[in-house]
Amino acid sequence: MNRTKRAGALVLAAGLGLLGAGCTHMTVNKLMAQPARYHNREVALKGDVVKSVGVLGHGVYQLDDGTGTIWVYSTHGMPRQGARVKVWGRVKDVVDLGGIIPLPREVGSGLVMDQTRIKGSY
Repeated sequence: MNRTKRAGALVLAAGLGLLGAGCTHMTVNKLMAQPARYHNREVALKGDVVKSVGVLGHGVYQLDDGTGTIWVYSTHGMPRQGARVKVWGRVKDVVDLGGIIPLPREVGSGLVMDQTRIKGSY
């Protein structure tokens, strides 16, 4: 009986550890602090769309998650300004996207996300 309780506690602790490991919350601040770590990797961010520039479903929008802002490039439709979204995308350098779409002057240099998926009203 004592072994059963110990084994049950061990399984519970392991399960909680795995659950906690999957709850890492990505932020713009984390991306900007370690850009090389996330370059060309898919990440997910939640936030509000503060600016949006697009034509015929292609364009860029600025996402603010409360820790900072990042521009997101999309070929899958544009969320409206003020929308609350969760977006998945690959982290790129602005130079990587400069030949694909003319980016707003405000983007400047730095990181952008190349959107792969989006979910509204998280």
